[in-house]
Amino acid sequence: MKIRAAEEPDLDALERLINAAFEVEKSFKREPRLNAELTREYFREGHFLVVEDEAGLAGCVFVEMKGRVGYLGLLSVDPTRQKTGLGRRMVTAAEEYARAVGAQRMELTMLNLRPDLPPYYRKLGYVEIGEEAVPEVWASRINRPCHFIRMSKALTEKEGHGNSNC
Repeated sequence: MKIRAAEEPDLDALERLINAAFEVEKSFKREPRLNAELTREYFREGHFLVVEDEAGLAGCVFVEMKGRVGYLGLLSVDPTRQKTGLGRRMVTAAEEYARAVGAQRMELTMLNLRPDLPPYYRKLGYVEIGEEAVPEVWASRINRPCHFIRMSKALTEKEGHGNSNC
């Protein structure tokens, strides 16, 4: 398997992969995680890293730079390949990419409706740094009250381990 930057011809496969990986959220979502328009918007705003093998795309992660902070999102692994370490590989690739372009830390957000995710990211070195409201564009797609949990991880020694300056 190799990790590479996604290209425009990958967009349909990315949308299918992400929606399949986020199918676990169907109990509280009114519609799939992405559609063609949103996938293209993400593609314009940042970078998708993908891992593929002979069967096609197996995983992806979105990375967007905001100054010295990288934002990680849409970590997705084909449901038939979950729990194989592929997600961890994708997070590491996203962190390496962000570090290479000057990020001092990586941040991510997740819905509080996914209690399985904070422990996963804690194992990867992320710490919770707060909560924030879900933007209306997303809140209208969710059928329960919720909020985002924000997490962060230092990517440089200079930034320190506690992320207290986040």
